Amino acid sequence: MVVLTWNINGYRSTNNKGLFTPILELNPDFICLQEIKMNEEIVGIEKYHAYYNFANKKGYSGVAIFCKEKPINIVKEIGFEQFDSEGRFLLLEYPDFILINLYIPHGGRQKENHEYKFAAINKILDVLKSLNKNIILCTDFNIAHTELDLTNYKTNYDNNMFSLPERQKIDEILSLGFVDALRYKTKENGIYSWWSHSFNARERNMGWRIDYIFLSKNLANKIEDIRYLKDYLGSDHCPVILELTK
Repeated sequence: MVVLTWNINGYRSTNNKGLFTPILELNPDFICLQEIKMNEEIVGIEKYHAYYNFANKKGYSGVAIFCKEKPINIVKEIGFEQFDSEGRFLLLEYPDFILINLYIPHGGRQKENHEYKFAAINKILDVLKSLNKNIILCTDFNIAHTELDLTNYKTNYDNNMFSLPERQKIDEILSLGFVDALRYKTKENGIYSWWSHSFNARERNMGWRIDYIFLSKNLANKIEDIRYLKDYLGSDHCPVILELTK
């Protein structure tokens, strides 16, 4: 089973650059997209069933999942009005597992939206605790977990996306019985998923790893490979692809 997740920072922008097609050529079983920034369904994606959670505000946020097999249940809300109105959550349930596509709020450069960000994460933690199946969680979490996960960690300890309280929220996810799929396979640094548009950051690989696939520990031994596809352009984020044995 192959799962791909990608914050595309606007479907039209990514697709207009002709760079969405290579993702389909990877032939994943599931494609989880964050920040689709649209309010209408995407047409022409053959072989896949499509499920969306659009933001109420046009051209903002939103997530989608394309899958080869239909789920037995779909959930789009977590019971948090502001978060739910922004189309940041999509859960597909299958007989043996649950797939979640999640887009956590940024939090603001000056941490002005941290109250909202933490409230959303705490509600997600409650949701995860309530589920009783193995879970695959694909997410732009907007937090780098450890010093391995960003280039300039020394200057970012107190900044949004790397402050200690934020990083501890990823610790909480792991404490619920999840593994970070990449860190289950390697402790290598320099593997990032987001780069600033400034200072040739992507070319210099001065980035942050804020996009994750978390798995229930019961699925960890099924991880064949996980890759951060830095060379796939079209967004300031790169796709992440996970291969699991069935």
